[in-house]
Amino acid sequence: MRRKTWIVMGAAVAALVIAAVAWRQWPATVTVATVTRGPAVDAVYATGVVEPSVMVPVAPRAGARLLTLEVDEGARVKRGQLLARLEAPDLDLTVQELAARERLARTQYERTKALVDEKFLSPAELDRVRTELQAAQAGVQRAQAQRDYTLLQAPADGLVIRRDGERGQFIPAGQAVFTLSCCAPLRVAAEVDEEDIARVKVGQQVVLRSDALPNQVFDGEVAEITPKGDPVARSYRVRMRFANVAALEAAGGRSGMTMDANIIIAKLDNVLLVPTRALRSGALWVLEDGRLHKRSVRTGVAGTERTQVLDGLKDGSQVVLTPVEALREGQRARAASSPASSVPASAPSPTPAASR
Repeated sequence: MRRKTWIVMGAAVAALVIAAVAWRQWPATVTVATVTRGPAVDAVYATGVVEPSVMVPVAPRAGARLLTLEVDEGARVKRGQLLARLEAPDLDLTVQELAARERLARTQYERTKALVDEKFLSPAELDRVRTELQAAQAGVQRAQAQRDYTLLQAPADGLVIRRDGERGQFIPAGQAVFTLSCCAPLRVAAEVDEEDIARVKVGQQVVLRSDALPNQVFDGEVAEITPKGDPVARSYRVRMRFANVAALEAAGGRSGMTMDANIIIAKLDNVLLVPTRALRSGALWVLEDGRLHKRSVRTGVAGTERTQVLDGLKDGSQVVLTPVEALREGQRARAASSPASSVPASAPSPTPAASR
């Protein structure tokens, strides 16, 4: 009886050993992609906002209540056009008072001049009344200039992009009632991380897109790079101009929209590309002759979808898309059927093949 028990136990252990060996030798099923060549773009990613190149605030020089509004947001205005009037009854009275004094001084001057011509008065008296007339005229001009400060006029041709004020509201001196965009087209101001700013140069091509304008892509270029960065955000402001502002406006682009910008650093053709998700710490698994082999590779341009391989891999290799810790060197494996079995040679959209 004891002997039979040992035989049964031995057979069970042997079966387990055989099963373990068979399990280890059984081919693993992995999803692979065939490495191919294609274009890659080295780019710096940034997020920015569409803004006018020139913004002009229109504010009163003296505080007063807003009497009338002649235009509103979205209106296109011409230089010198009246935008709003501020209440100024005291200035109106001052102008009337000084104008009356100026008329009196002019009358006095004309009378004195006639008497001097007839030799009834000395020329010195004419000089005195002339001076009084000139002072009265200067007073009227000064009062009229102060009253004109209550008339808000457009300093240049442009578009009213903001209005801050309602009828009857008191507007302090220097507080902008209108903001105009003028004199230059729209642009994009973006913040670039300090780690990437050294790679950005004026004149580099930029690919711009906005979630507010789906399926729309706009070309541009780097126009300005601010020399001083933000020490808190650790970023630098980069301004980009559109290659075709008319296309942006026709698509519905407006000031204040958020724009995603890819600043093109370099364009590479016919480079070796692998799916980024196949890489783990600078290495990937390759399926060759039914077995898995780990390869250390040197990468170049890296993106969310694809990454350039500079060394350590050859054309046509099949790489494991989603490597796991259980994979072993030399392990038998077979490729699972997958509709996406290769890396596309080129991107169907203008988005960079690889970007940072």
